[in-house]
Amino acid sequence: MHGVDTIKLCYIGGGSRNWAWVLMQDLVFEQEISGSIELYDTKLEDAQTNALIGNTLLAKHNPGHWQFHANPSLEEALSGSDVVFISILPGDFAEMAVDVHAPEAYGIYQPVGDTAGAGGIIRALRTIPQFRFIAQAVKTYAPRAWVINYTNPMSICTRTLYKEFPRIKAAGCCHEVFNTQKLLATVLELAGCAARGGITREEIHTRVLGINHFTWIDKASWKNIDIFPHYAGFVDRYAETGFPGAEAATTFAGGSASGEDPEEAVRRTLFSSAERVKMDLFRRYGLIAAAGDRHLAEFCPRSWYLTSPEEAARWGFVLTPVSWRSANRDTLISQAKAYREGTKTMTPVRSGEEGIKMVKALLGQGSLISNVNMPNQGQMPDLPRDAVVETNAVFSRDTIEPVIGGELPVDLRNLVMHHVLAQEGIIQAAFEQDYEKAFRVFSQDLAVQTLPLKDARTLFNRMCSKTLPTFRA
Repeated sequence: MHGVDTIKLCYIGGGSRNWAWVLMQDLVFEQEISGSIELYDTKLEDAQTNALIGNTLLAKHNPGHWQFHANPSLEEALSGSDVVFISILPGDFAEMAVDVHAPEAYGIYQPVGDTAGAGGIIRALRTIPQFRFIAQAVKTYAPRAWVINYTNPMSICTRTLYKEFPRIKAAGCCHEVFNTQKLLATVLELAGCAARGGITREEIHTRVLGINHFTWIDKASWKNIDIFPHYAGFVDRYAETGFPGAEAATTFAGGSASGEDPEEAVRRTLFSSAERVKMDLFRRYGLIAAAGDRHLAEFCPRSWYLTSPEEAARWGFVLTPVSWRSANRDTLISQAKAYREGTKTMTPVRSGEEGIKMVKALLGQGSLISNVNMPNQGQMPDLPRDAVVETNAVFSRDTIEPVIGGELPVDLRNLVMHHVLAQEGIIQAAFEQDYEKAFRVFSQDLAVQTLPLKDARTLFNRMCSKTLPTFRA
């Protein structure tokens, strides 16, 4: 790597109006590293817009530290890079609409549809070839770079990078555990252990195990306090009604009484929950589920939480329609145009994400413990070797060392293993371009397997024909 003062960072998906904007804002507050950021995107104009936005923001708030550049050449963007971020949308929202909504004709409902279930499987088939291409590009032009992936399906994307280029240095990063740590801080505050707002999520120490978006905590503490007894009391109090502090989706009626922006109220509603799924899973397994309810529900049998939109609402969350994502994209495009033309100014806010902290630790500026997705080399002894699992890891100079976690309870392990094997199966099918093998994985999904086989076949064929025109028997 270069010296810690100056680095080259390549951002694949550099036209992003989500993670790229988060990175820009976090860099405003960073004084200890500097360098260049090469933005590569298949839509060059979007990367050029982001380069202008990023350079304007940093020139105003943190001059002399960072320079953004939109690069039309992936080879040039990657060559000499110390760190590579990946944040892409596999396909477009029209294809995602098929992932999420086509199964509804068969009574299969998905709050997210990008990781597990029918939607997650089809999205994976679209994504794997793209990540094989990225892995080969990294191998050719930046084999020593660290790769940090934010794209879903996280486990499958990360596994594909390693399967295509076994010597790659990559980790998948997700903030779902961070949100659970915030909830645990609130649990302690409600129990009287600290004043409201007196605990930061970074002070909550957790042992993480499982797979992405179906992640679990079997140990949690703050200072010398074991959080589990307090969480059990929290569950006893709120399991049936939902936690009101979570802004339950069932309470939304178009804006808040305090005059909240209706657009923001819709966003909050579509992505929030009453934490009832999380609490129900604690009662079932005795571990704290460390992801949002919308993701967790998709990993469970259909009959538990997703028999209908009304049942989802009863559990305190809603099914996020892809039409909203598409409309929000248009809003963000307009916002980017305003930033580019100077009619609107981006106000930097710390995101709470750890991407920059990870980069600094990899450069040798201290160490960091965070949750990451990496191939299993023994950190999850009860799950298959090389399957991508999510545990804590120690970041230090040019090293990410996963921390050995505990073993899952056998009944929970059986459920997690179902998804691990599905992920491995769909990766194998995609690498082999084996349509029938992909269908077998699809037909064994927890929701799809409740359908007659002929209906599962019809659904699979329809979803592939709409989003995977080149993937054929």
